[in-house]
Amino acid sequence: QLRLVESGGGSVQEGESLTLSCAANGHPSGDYYSSAWFRQAPGKDREGVALFYSDGSTIYADFVKGRFSISKDIVKNILYLHMNSLKPNDTAMYYCATGPIRSLWLGSYKNWGQGTQVTVSS
Repeated sequence: QLRLVESGGGSVQEGESLTLSCAANGHPSGDYYSSAWFRQAPGKDREGVALFYSDGSTIYADFVKGRFSISKDIVKNILYLHMNSLKPNDTAMYYCATGPIRSLWLGSYKNWGQGTQVTVSS
């Protein structure tokens, strides 16, 4: 089974930056072509943030375009989320996940990490 471990969360001021990491170990159950970041704020649904597909292409949610960047170290099997110009409404638990299709549709992702908290203060 694939184990995903996120790190890098923390508390920052508005406008600052953070980089999240997600280390993958083990073998996935099922196909594993997309590596993605999701987030969930208190009282809100989990939402897709960005994905990195096996062909190197990326997809971003509109609310992070131009501010966040996703990348992956293929050799080390570590997924990153570089977050710039952070806003208070970026405050959430951030999760990494893997899935079979090139989509941020929540239901397609079967392997999830435990999450790392990001808190942005104004």
